[in-house]
Amino acid sequence: MSEGVSAQELYSAIEQTARLVDAPFSREKVWPILSAFEGGFSEDGGVVLSLQADEEVAEVEYSIQVSPGIEDPYAHALAHGLFKETDHPVRALLEQVVKLAPTSEHYIDCGIVGGFKKIYANFPHAPQKVAELAELPAMPRAVAGNLEFFARYGLEDVALVGADCKNRTVNLYFQLPPGIAGELEPQTVEDMLRETGMSEPSEEMLAYAGKAFRVYVTLSWDHAEILRISFSPQPRRSVDLAELPARLIPRIAEFMRATPHKYTGALINATAAKWSHEKEFLDLASYYQVSPLHLKAIEAQE
Repeated sequence: MSEGVSAQELYSAIEQTARLVDAPFSREKVWPILSAFEGGFSEDGGVVLSLQADEEVAEVEYSIQVSPGIEDPYAHALAHGLFKETDHPVRALLEQVVKLAPTSEHYIDCGIVGGFKKIYANFPHAPQKVAELAELPAMPRAVAGNLEFFARYGLEDVALVGADCKNRTVNLYFQLPPGIAGELEPQTVEDMLRETGMSEPSEEMLAYAGKAFRVYVTLSWDHAEILRISFSPQPRRSVDLAELPARLIPRIAEFMRATPHKYTGALINATAAKWSHEKEFLDLASYYQVSPLHLKAIEAQE
């Protein structure tokens, strides 16, 4: 990775995006995080801005790669007062994950309102088996408790593990195998939602979820069941907004067309159809920066 991205540059992009969608913005919420992690930013690291498709934008999140410049993002965040020390298993989780499957690629996930939230360990070259991750002492027992569900639907290879330090939850991002990725039947998606007790899906969201190349779940140490499940198609350039399973208000449509970005060519977007036990919703994302490896994968789909 090369060097060269300043905290001020990222701050400006985040602020511009927040103004674009008329979201609440405060320097005091954003600058301390960016200045604390500035040593980990580079020209080659991924930076993604995201929000929910809704009538009002209450939050804009930003995910930024912070390594290999910062070796231990959790300790770094702790040292800079971004959250308090805890003896909760979330404290040890990523350390155990990286010991099992060494990686030098970490991301932080934050919100312009909610502040510092998550840390991710990414495995771009060698996804990890969920059955092995389930055996880690700090992993929620809900992972082991849902292994049969994961296996039944081809959810075995984990490309990304996220530890939510604020809400004390875990995200597992499953890479769907060839032959399944992008080809999920609506009935399969509906079966997965029904089995996990999610809210009733609309036909439009079911059809869109079938395009997923990744499926990710949210679990916690306090519940045996899966809390949320999401279906994400491959990121791509110039998403046709008419194909989305939701009508976007003008400023969110503008987010999908005009968010600032540093790479050449059209804006790269990502989407995810999501369900909780209470509701379904659509997540939207725009890339400010994209790594060469990720860009190569995106261009291979074009």
